[in-house]
Amino acid sequence: MSRVPPEPLRGRGSLSLPDNRFEREEREFVSEEGTPPALDNATRLIPETARTIITENESPDVGFSRSINPYRGCEHGCIYCYARPSHATVGLSPGLDFERRILFKKEAPALLEKELSRRNYEPIPLALGVNTDAYQPAEESLRLTRGLLEVLDRANHPVILISKSSLIERDLDLLSSMAQRRLVHVHISIPTLNDDLSHRLEPRATTPTRRLETLRRLAEARIPVGVLVAPVIPGLTCHELESILSRSREAGALSAEYSLLRLPLEVRDLFIEWLERHFPVKSQAVLSRLRDYHGGKVYEGRFGVRMRGEGKMAELLARRMDIATRRLNYPGMARLDTQQFRAPLRHFSSRLFPDFTP
Repeated sequence: MSRVPPEPLRGRGSLSLPDNRFEREEREFVSEEGTPPALDNATRLIPETARTIITENESPDVGFSRSINPYRGCEHGCIYCYARPSHATVGLSPGLDFERRILFKKEAPALLEKELSRRNYEPIPLALGVNTDAYQPAEESLRLTRGLLEVLDRANHPVILISKSSLIERDLDLLSSMAQRRLVHVHISIPTLNDDLSHRLEPRATTPTRRLETLRRLAEARIPVGVLVAPVIPGLTCHELESILSRSREAGALSAEYSLLRLPLEVRDLFIEWLERHFPVKSQAVLSRLRDYHGGKVYEGRFGVRMRGEGKMAELLARRMDIATRRLNYPGMARLDTQQFRAPLRHFSSRLFPDFTP
């Protein structure tokens, strides 16, 4: 059963801790006084054992078919994150648990080495951190993304990175070297330029102002970088599209993409709860405009529609995007090179964190 604190927890996007959809029982915790106890706001890192690290993807909506996600859950706390429902599959809440219970694949680099070394492996670009950010706060200490990039670098394997964190600058040495061999594309996610709104939407993510600086530094290092305007939230951020594209192009972005707000499964109620808390006057207008993109529904999960919508409003948004990118002369990125690939020699031990305790 959902528990709603009187105020948002410091640095958290979700306001509640709903049970996941697979639970057979609903639970409600109350103190002796009959009131809900204070929720634990501490982040816990939980090692997760994985047998494989590369995930196959058949969605026609994205530009990749293989991905790697070293983390499950994300401390950035983006209230709109479409990955939240995945926490229910491991018995955790898509609400606050998604932000404070971070699972990590402790043997990710070693597993990647193993999979790339298979005799029948065929190299195609791998998308790194597309479900949850590969440069979220846990990465600063765990360095799994760094380890994965080192494997890809040694194997001359192309990679696509998507992030909203300035921590990516830590790996400029690797990314710059890979860029010289046409092995890397980076996409910086910027849904809004409003720092206050960003702090509410994605409370522990890098500020939009700092993200633009990260984009600039990547471009100055000759790393192909683009901007991802995602999500576009009708009635809340959609008016910023042209400004984000303009500022990003000035910073050196070569490509630009966008996607519409997606509210699958538990994300719907979590987002509506957040909206009513932070923007009570606008909440109904935002939901009404979102329905304009989905034939009267808040969310439509069909391929080809879920990320862009359909109808007149969706056509208008796509037209705005096309006009702006043409006016700003976005050149696009060169194709990644898969011909240089060579199977890596084993470097990582089979256990990277033998003494780790959560």
